[in-house]
Amino acid sequence: MQLGIIGLPQSGKTTLFNALTRGDRPTEISGGRVEVHTAVVDVPDGRIDQLVKIFVPKKVVHAKVAYADIAGLEGKASEKGISGPLLNTLSQMDAYIHVVRHFNNPRVPHSAGSVDPQRDFIDMETELILNDLILVERKLARLDEELKRGGLGRDKGLVERESELFNKLHQLLSNEIPIRNEILTEDEEKMLSSYGLLSRKPQLVVINQSEDQDSIELKAPFANTKVICMLGKLEMDIAQLPPDEAEIFLQEYGIEEPSLNRFIRLSFDLLGQLSFFTAGEKEVHAWTVSQGANAQEAAGAIHSDMEKGFIRAEVVACQDLIELGGFAEARQHGKLRLEGKKYIVQDGDVLTIRFNI
Repeated sequence: MQLGIIGLPQSGKTTLFNALTRGDRPTEISGGRVEVHTAVVDVPDGRIDQLVKIFVPKKVVHAKVAYADIAGLEGKASEKGISGPLLNTLSQMDAYIHVVRHFNNPRVPHSAGSVDPQRDFIDMETELILNDLILVERKLARLDEELKRGGLGRDKGLVERESELFNKLHQLLSNEIPIRNEILTEDEEKMLSSYGLLSRKPQLVVINQSEDQDSIELKAPFANTKVICMLGKLEMDIAQLPPDEAEIFLQEYGIEEPSLNRFIRLSFDLLGQLSFFTAGEKEVHAWTVSQGANAQEAAGAIHSDMEKGFIRAEVVACQDLIELGGFAEARQHGKLRLEGKKYIVQDGDVLTIRFNI
C-alpha cells in the first residue's frame, strides 16, 4: 500500500514528506528532474496504546502506510504524455497525495509567477487526465485493429467489451473528467487491472498553507477526491522536535494531536482499508485488510496457514475489550462471540483465529 506525493515544484511535497518521516531532506529541488524517495510510516491509532496498557506485550506492531515523494511533474500537459521513468513510478502508486500550494513566500517563487491553488489543482489534474487520454486512444486503435481482424486469436466478445469500456473512458477523459469519478463494474475493474491509469487512482488533496492564513475551499467535484488544509512547515517543525519537546509545544498551543496524525489516517482510509487487531502478552498487532474482507481473508492477512485451516474466529470490539479490561471479562459480559469464515470484519475488531492444518 503506497501513496505517491505529487504536486507542482515548490508546492511543499518534500516538506510534507519530511513531516511524515521526521526527516530533513532538502526542500528545494529543481523542477523537471525525476526523483523519488520512499518511507514507511506507522498509522497513529490510540486503540493500540490502550491495548498495550491491558496486555503489556513484548512487541507492538502498528498498521503501515508507505509514502513516495515524487518530483518531476510540472503540470505542463503535452501531447507526448509523461516520460517513461516518471510514468512507471506514478503507475505503481495505489493513490496520490496531491499537494497544492497556498502559502506565500518571496524566497520560494512560484513557477507560474503567482499563488493560485485552484489553478494549480486543475493544472495537475489535467496532466494526469491527458496522459490517460493518450493511453486510451492508443488502446482503442489496437482494439479497432483486432476487431477488423476478428479478434486476432482472442475471444471476440472480450475484445468488444474492452472496446466498449475504453470508448466510455475516452468520452470521460475528453470531457476532462478523471476516471476515479466513474463507478466501474467488477468486470470493468478486472479489465483495467493491468493498466496504471493515473486519473483512476484515489486522491487526497492537501492545501499547504502557512499559520497566518485561513482555510480555503477548493472546488474538487470528483468522487474519490478528498481535500484537507495543513500547515506543512509547522507540521515538519513539530515532527523534527524530540518527543518530549513536541508534547510541550502541542500543550502550549492547545493542540490535542498533530494534524499530521489525522492526515495519515485519512490517507489510509482513502484506500478503503481498515485495521483489525490481535492482542496478547506476546504481541499487540494491527493488521490491514480491505473494507468488506471476511474473517477467513483476515486470517490470511496474518498467515496463509490460518486462512487454509480456518475453523472460526473469536471476535470482540476493541472498545468493549478496552472498557472491560480483557478477554475473560469480555466473555463474561457476552461481548466475545464466535464467528464463521463469512463474517465481515469491522474496523477495530480484535480477532483470535482458531485453525487447524
